[in-house]
Parts: sequence; structure tokens; C-alpha cells
Amino acid sequence: MATTGTDLSRMREMNQLSIVWALRGNPPSTVTELAGRTGLSRPAVDVLVQALVTDGWAEVEEPGARSVVGRPARRYRFRADAGHALGVDIGVHKILVVLSDLEGNHVRTLRQPADPDAGPDARLAAVDEAIDELLTGAGMTPADIWGMTIGVTGPVDATGRTSLFTPLPGWGTADPAGHLAARFHCPIQVENDCKLAAVAERWKGVAQDADDIVYLLAGIRTGAGLILDGTLRRGHGGAAGEIGALKAVRWLDAPGHLAACPGVPASARPGEAAAWVFQAAREDNRDAKAAVRRYARDLAVGVAALVLALDPEIVVFGGGFSRSADIILAPLHRELAKHCLRLPELRTSTLGDESVALGGLRLALDDIDSRLLSAELAAPRAPRGVSR
Repeated sequence: MATTGTDLSRMREMNQLSIVWALRGNPPSTVTELAGRTGLSRPAVDVLVQALVTDGWAEVEEPGARSVVGRPARRYRFRADAGHALGVDIGVHKILVVLSDLEGNHVRTLRQPADPDAGPDARLAAVDEAIDELLTGAGMTPADIWGMTIGVTGPVDATGRTSLFTPLPGWGTADPAGHLAARFHCPIQVENDCKLAAVAERWKGVAQDADDIVYLLAGIRTGAGLILDGTLRRGHGGAAGEIGALKAVRWLDAPGHLAACPGVPASARPGEAAAWVFQAAREDNRDAKAAVRRYARDLAVGVAALVLALDPEIVVFGGGFSRSADIILAPLHRELAKHCLRLPELRTSTLGDESVALGGLRLALDDIDSRLLSAELAAPRAPRGVSR
């Protein structure tokens, strides 16, 4: 059977991709090392890696001053700064933006407070301001961003809107992806904050060794994100994990036990009231400990329902209340033991309030890997921002 020029071209593209994957995540490598990883011949690798350098996907690492006698073997590295990705958390009280290169290496983070009563236009303007300040500080422009994911509160439908419910005022009609697309030409994804936090825990958090995970966002609002068989589960309409919408689960009322605790200052806001109760419980205050038990009892109903339905390996305890896991986890464990056939391991998040933005960053990087990287390499042109 004759081999066409198209076949040869496609084979070359696939071989180039195999070299890119052999470079990524590894120390600078010689042609011989790349040939060993890819199974390609050394002469073929030499030609292909030179083409990757020309197109800006790889670069030569210069030998150090104290190199061995004679001409050292030339080493190549993946050019992770050929493009960048953004993860954006649009929260009720804050806006957080995280920037990384194509390997996920942190470049810059910017955090600014948000007005909880701000309408969509004002909130999106604040997002614009935060992103602009971050890019300016990093010496970049929107053209340097190859992928972006926005995390928002509430289930996200196929259009990128929170049409079912959200605590952000007027946000059900907002179109954050459409708004940012006026300046950014990369794909922009929008996803629920709990789901992104679950992704972050598996990427950089306490669930890196697990494939079946329930992420529990515990705070003034309670929610969950689900990862099964290593894959984020969104559901048909983006509402997977929104078990708190069922009133019998009692998640809506659970934080009220903390606010109603005797002794809480009358002027305390909900978050301040919870912090007061947790600290009082540490100091062995009986009323505070009882309030925490009631909170854990109601929290456990929804968690148990998810555990019984999904049988996860790990439940990650995250959200604002995770800072008081030392007070909450023991009563939560006791309550779960009453309901669950098999009790999964409970782990406390270590990512703090950066989890949503980090999860968004991971989704943006995944999108670049599956779509942009392969497409750019398959096309006879250099990556954006790289001059030939």
C-alpha cells in the first residue's frame, strides 16, 4: 500500500507530540534520552526537536560553567512560558486570580475584596480590574493567555450561566465568559466553585492519591463537588452535588445553629458568629460545643447521602469552616458513623480559599493540553507570542 504525503505529515505531527510529552515534566533532556522515552530513532528525534525549538515549543539549555571536559551533550526543555493560563474565583466577598505557565507553575496571584451587594456589572468590572492588574504586574497582555476558567457560586448550565440559583445579586443573568471574550480570544470556561475546589484537591491538595472524592464546602453556604473515577462530575445540567437543595438534607439551616448559640455577640455577622462559636468550643464552652454538635448533625445528613450513593474513598472537608476542622471533624465523624455502611476517610483541605481559583487553573490547563497544544503543533506555525 502506498503511503501518501498526508500520512507522512500526520506521522510527523504525532512524533512531535510524543517528544513534547517526553519533555514535559522532566528535567532538560538529551536527544538520546528523548529517543529512549519515545521509542523513536535518535536521528529522527534530533530533527524533530530542532523543529520544536524553531517553532518555540522547546528551548536549548545552555551548559553550566562547570561542565565536563569536551563538548557536553545538548539538552532540551519544554518551553513552559510559551503560553499561560488563568484561574479566576468570583466569590461573594472576594475576587482571586491565579496565573501559571503551561506546566502549571505559579507565576502570580492577585486577591481583592468584593462588595457582597454588588450587581453583575459592578462585579464584572471588579474582575476586569483584578485581571488587568495581575497581567500588568506580570508584564503580560490578554494575548499571552491561552486558557481561562472562571469559578462562580451556584450550578453552571451549558451557557456558562448560574440560571438555577446563586447568592450573587442578579448573577443569574450575567454572562462572565461573554464579557471577558471581548478582550480575551482564548476559550473561557465557567464552572461551579465546589466542583473546581474538588479538582484542586486532586491536583495539589489532600486527595492526590484518590480517584473517588466528595469535596464538602462547609461555611455560611454548604455545597459539594464530586470526582468519580478521576473525572469531575457535572451532571446533565451542571447541578451534580447540589444535594443541599433538598430541604430534608438540612444543609440550608445547618449554619443557623452556630448563629443561634447563646453568647454570640448581637452585632456579629454570620461568619463572625461561627468563628466566635468555634473558639468558644475550643475553650470548653458548653453552649458552643452543643451548637457545633447540632451543626455537625445536620451537615452529616447530606454528606451521608452522598457517601451512600457514591461510596467515595475520601471526603475532603473544605470551605471557610475547614479552618476549624479541629472542632468539627470529630462530631461529624460520629454522626456519619450512624448513617454510613462504610465510612470514608475524612481529610481537611490545605488549600484554603485558593482552591476554587486553582481548580479553575487546572481545567484551563487541561483544555490547552487537549485542544490548543495538539492543534498548534499540528499546524505549520509558531505558538502565539513566539516569533520565528
